Amino acid sequence: MKRLAAARAVRRAAGLAAAGLVLLLAACAPEPATGDGAVSWSPIADHEIEFIDDVDFGGPAGIRLDVCRPAQAAPGAPAILSVHGGGWRAGDKAQPQWREACAWLASEGFVVFQSNYRLAPDHPFPAGLDDLETALDWIRDDGQAATFGHDPSRVAAFGDSAGGNLVSLLGLRGATASGTLRGVVELSAPLDLTQDGAALGDLDDSFQRVQLDYLGCETYDDCPSARAASPMHAVEPGAPPFFIVHAEDDFIPVEQADAFVAALEEAAVDVVLERVEGDGHALDLLDGALRDRIVDWLRARLDA
Repeated sequence: MKRLAAARAVRRAAGLAAAGLVLLLAACAPEPATGDGAVSWSPIADHEIEFIDDVDFGGPAGIRLDVCRPAQAAPGAPAILSVHGGGWRAGDKAQPQWREACAWLASEGFVVFQSNYRLAPDHPFPAGLDDLETALDWIRDDGQAATFGHDPSRVAAFGDSAGGNLVSLLGLRGATASGTLRGVVELSAPLDLTQDGAALGDLDDSFQRVQLDYLGCETYDDCPSARAASPMHAVEPGAPPFFIVHAEDDFIPVEQADAFVAALEEAAVDVVLERVEGDGHALDLLDGALRDRIVDWLRARLDA
């Protein structure tokens, strides 16, 4: 516990009401679900979420994660690695919308590990992905499971936009020392960073520049990292199940999601695609009904 001594910060969720957290949690109370050998999924009240901030997981200097968990969680709860978006160049685990997302998932009975990662352009691909692989291996360590009360064999990932790209790669690569994820939820992710991907639905020029900066490339002509950073080109049989959410008119064309789903289905990977009307992006897509479907899907994958 020495690692947590300086960073531990336990606060009541009511103290975050100004950020809209209490309203979010009130809308998300789950129905209990029990069965032989299954975890009991009781609703968690808004004042029972514990936050542990800036935990060192063995990544680069200054890169930490936060933990959100039910204060009265039973041992062996399933875990989620949660990853923020921001075009691979911005964003932080402590931003209000991500604090709310962390608390929402914890309110559903999950132990949530919300991690930062190194950002472009100073740290181009694969730096951020490497950091998250380190975080995932740390989460799946038995010692950390004993500390935080989660089951290291039942871990899923959740991410939006650039974070959705990264958690998709984590699931598809199976590159961690500890094994594969049980499931991946991604919202509005860029899924094909190659020139062919940019042509799907005519990706905006300004976001193409963001992608190239992240990849450390001037153009697509000589950019081998574009394919390596694309979940679309990492699909193989045996990948974990995916739950994909994408708006019809997102600035990241929905055609990328359609093509990715087709590739997953071709590889016999279980996948759900939720196409949402409008031009919403990332966490903005999470209305109450969609949150419920995501939680039900995560429970089905993590209770096995």
